[in-house]
Amino acid sequence: MSVSQTSTESQRCTMSWKLLPAAMLSASAALLFGTGNALVGYGLLALSLLCAALIDRRLAQHLSMIAAGLVIISLVPLNADLSLGHMAQMGTALAAAVLLPWLISRFALREQIIKFPVNTGRKWPLAAKLYLLAVVALGFLVLPVYLISTGVYQNWPDASDPAIFWRLFIGVNSVGIWDELFFICTAFALLRKHFPDWQANILQAVIFSSFLWEIGYQSWGPLLTFPFALLQGYTFKLTKSLSYVVSVHLIFDLVLFLALVHAHNREWLPVFMY
Repeated sequence: MSVSQTSTESQRCTMSWKLLPAAMLSASAALLFGTGNALVGYGLLALSLLCAALIDRRLAQHLSMIAAGLVIISLVPLNADLSLGHMAQMGTALAAAVLLPWLISRFALREQIIKFPVNTGRKWPLAAKLYLLAVVALGFLVLPVYLISTGVYQNWPDASDPAIFWRLFIGVNSVGIWDELFFICTAFALLRKHFPDWQANILQAVIFSSFLWEIGYQSWGPLLTFPFALLQGYTFKLTKSLSYVVSVHLIFDLVLFLALVHAHNREWLPVFMY
């Protein structure tokens, strides 16, 4: 490890007061998306940025970029309405939530923090390939039990109509890709500049799982989504590859899609155990 890396890690470990506004920011996401309490959520979000500005100017800049994304996506209904109008509205908001922080970071602050590493030039080792198989197995065993026993599959529409079938497929996968672009490549990357990786990962996982709650992963869904968000952050730290974490997410979402189709139409895909 170089001297500069050691110095940076030391700064990340010792500036504990910076955790206060960052934790408030994560908590505001839980209020905005987890409880739907927008007034308190926006208030806590604003307070977190004010505290950050008093503690550290650069932290305030980075939290503001995450906050901008949260505000943008909070302005549209986050549900599985598959009408073309809603899909276009939600798609525009999600795209803006990723694009705005990237533009500010790259062109206003002249930073190279937010990156989307697709072609890393590294081959996936055997362990990474086996992990993909484990994700399939885990999704197969857990998702049908979760969706059907809780009834949360009804948060997504019945895909018996061909048009809805393909819109659901596109919607599930599009949101899965966006999750990695915003929560991992944007929020986690910015938080890692100020906190040890494990702290940054917990902070982003709170935001990640709060968003997924409003998308439809309710009941005991956070017991699945929070560990998943942590694993995605840790996996990105190890692989430094957007391609890989997106592959993990899309494989899991494929099982989710098939389980949703089966949940609504039990005679379809009768391969799940629950």
